[in-house]
Amino acid sequence: MQSRRVMAEPLHIHPLTVDDYHDMLEAGILTEDDRVELIDGQIVEKMTIGPRHIRAVNVLNEVAVKRASHVVEVSIQNPVRLGRYTEPEPDVVLLRRDRDVTRVPHAEDVLLLVEVADASLGLDKQVKLPHYAAASIPEVWIVNIPEERLECYRDPSPSGYATSIVLDRTDVANAQFVPALGSVSVESLLRD
Repeated sequence: MQSRRVMAEPLHIHPLTVDDYHDMLEAGILTEDDRVELIDGQIVEKMTIGPRHIRAVNVLNEVAVKRASHVVEVSIQNPVRLGRYTEPEPDVVLLRRDRDVTRVPHAEDVLLLVEVADASLGLDKQVKLPHYAAASIPEVWIVNIPEERLECYRDPSPSGYATSIVLDRTDVANAQFVPALGSVSVESLLRD
């Protein structure tokens, strides 16, 4: 008996658009309690948040609200639309006050975006950071918990960020487009 080889049809995967993603939220397929975000048309589960991550986000929130909320809107773990297929939820975003508040913030509304990375370091640096650069987000900070440093990225282009600055625990960071934020101690972001 001779066996026949059956060639499987290639899978055609349909990426979700941001609108599809929002429709899933409105239909109750996804809820606001689901820890997911849309990256490249795929629903990506967000990593568990640990105590050092929580502390860094809280410190950034407190500093931003106290020092700069009169000139920026402080957004914590909320979506930013980067295009048709990508809407991540960064940890901290400082937004222009004059933005259109009737829609989810878009890349052009962002002055500073911060990702606090522990278990998510690979995703934040290898996947999200190139999206932020391609969307022309002017400045991104990655609080790199495993390596105990702050990485600052500036001068975006479709091929990445032209400038990267690595700061250790003894340094301070200054946001290029939000001078009211003042100096932020890297130690305060990494403290246990």
